[in-house]
Amino acid sequence: MPRILITGCSSGFGQAIAARFLDEGWEVIATMRSPSTEGLPPSDHLRIVPLDVTKPESIEAALSETGQIDALVNNAGVGMLNVLEGAEIDKARELFEINVLGTMAMSRAVMPGMRRRRSGVIVNISSSVTLRPLPALSIYSASKAAVNAFTESFALEAADFGVRARLVLPGSAPETSFGRNAVARMGMDVPEAYGAFVQTYLQTLRHSTDKTSALDVSNAVWRAVTDVYAPMILPAGPDAHALFQKTGGAAA
Repeated sequence: MPRILITGCSSGFGQAIAARFLDEGWEVIATMRSPSTEGLPPSDHLRIVPLDVTKPESIEAALSETGQIDALVNNAGVGMLNVLEGAEIDKARELFEINVLGTMAMSRAVMPGMRRRRSGVIVNISSSVTLRPLPALSIYSASKAAVNAFTESFALEAADFGVRARLVLPGSAPETSFGRNAVARMGMDVPEAYGAFVQTYLQTLRHSTDKTSALDVSNAVWRAVTDVYAPMILPAGPDAHALFQKTGGAAA
């Protein structure tokens, strides 16, 4: 039975990805900072493992009890909605630690085993915000753009050893708690001078008709893991697909 490890399974995309792979008969290692089964389907093939992707000792402990990993999904991440002047640099540093360095650290940790076996897949969850400039998202977009650049270059290194690396770019997913969690963790103290500007932008987001569901993301990850011919970049959700094609991406 193939085994997949998914980071950030406490809510949203991570839970949907876990459920999809369980339905397909995989053994799923669902990881999160504070272990909980809430939101995850009961299954004999599901294991909940504590993991903080910013702590090397946590990564080592998690992998020491999982055994062979056939696929890794780097889904753990945090958002930030604020203009640059409203963002604390310490918070920006924390965001990069999770979104970028956490992704690199997990990929580095599983790569030796995959390289020796000459097989494996690493899927990094990025964002469609990287497809165009957007206000009040400069720091978050920068972190995800870094994930994109890292993955595309790392994929060339890994390919020599039979290991595939792919990117999934979800669109806006208001059904998940991602935005609420981001505000709770990173704050949203927008400077008064930018208040009207940010509110106008938020209204535009709320009135957008095309949205991404967690199911869209789980389907894209399933394809990235199981289809050896899957493209490097897979948009997930109708809004992400439309933006991807508008900016010159091939239909995926």
